[in-house]
Amino acid sequence: MSQEDTKLLHLDIKDLSFKSEQHVADLIRYLSESLPQIQLSQNGLEIEVIAPENFSKRALKLRIKKFLHKKGLSNDYRAISLIDVEKEGYVVKEKKILELTYY
Repeated sequence: MSQEDTKLLHLDIKDLSFKSEQHVADLIRYLSESLPQIQLSQNGLEIEVIAPENFSKRALKLRIKKFLHKKGLSNDYRAISLIDVEKEGYVVKEKKILELTYY
């Protein structure tokens, strides 16, 4: 793949790596097996995804959601869009749990 027909996506995995570094390794392995057309490289608390230009960002989010569901982490984590002008991609964020106590 040449530089012109690829795009760079970012996955922020900071919250997931605090829980377990093994989950991060499993996520990288799962994404590379389920999406063979992408290239993955871990850079600290971020995974860089080099994908073809016609690759759908939504397909990446779907695979992340499937991974979280398979690992039983879907109640604790979710994939949300990055809020960054320079970067395009997703953040694997820990869900905020609101507990209301009635008395």
